[in-house]
Amino acid sequence: MSIAEEQLTQMVRDFIESESASSEPVVPAHIDLNHHQPTYIDTLQEIIWRAMDIEVEILEKILMYVRNTGSLIEPKDVNKWVVLRLKIDGYEASLCKTSWVSFLGQTKGAYEFVDVMTSGKRVIIDMDFRSQFELARPSSSYKKLIETLPSIFVASEEKLENVVSLLCSAAKESLKESGLLIPPWRKPSYMLPKWFSENCKKFSLSPNSLTTMELGIMGKSDGKCTGTRYDLEELSYGQL
Repeated sequence: MSIAEEQLTQMVRDFIESESASSEPVVPAHIDLNHHQPTYIDTLQEIIWRAMDIEVEILEKILMYVRNTGSLIEPKDVNKWVVLRLKIDGYEASLCKTSWVSFLGQTKGAYEFVDVMTSGKRVIIDMDFRSQFELARPSSSYKKLIETLPSIFVASEEKLENVVSLLCSAAKESLKESGLLIPPWRKPSYMLPKWFSENCKKFSLSPNSLTTMELGIMGKSDGKCTGTRYDLEELSYGQL
């Protein structure tokens, strides 16, 4: 097991096993608690806004793709479409499909996202990030927290781990406020493997074999398509 895997395992174990663990999020070191007690939203903003140049660059590319396509994209094709567009622009992009199993050996979940390798570092792209953390009966503070999340999330592995852990902690607090039990699929042990499962298959798609449809140049909708339409005002981090 690598150091990163050991750290991730320990983080998940600490969350599950420590009954007395605080539900407060991890606070960035530069915040002085004597002068400011950060909220979940404060901490989320601090984490997200500390973006590497490559994260900003890739996000801007994706926003441009979405803005220029002028059409609806079937949900099942969105990640593939993003991979292809990024590869055309010279990025080492791949379609990633993860799955993970329970302790009983039964399949527990599966997920799909995009990653880009750049200078030996991995940047993860989730085209539907916000919906992964929505609750049926959220507290007002949790609802406000989720509303600050971008739909399209571009982040390093470390940033993604921090954000997911923070959101799981906030979800736990919200559910407790509503007098609800915390379901297994809302715990870090289920959420983190979506992006960090050891069972991750990567597919490198070739732009050379693309059809017009695969490129996402699908023309204008006839109003009958049930694909995904993105609201550009909700995609970027500008609202934070």
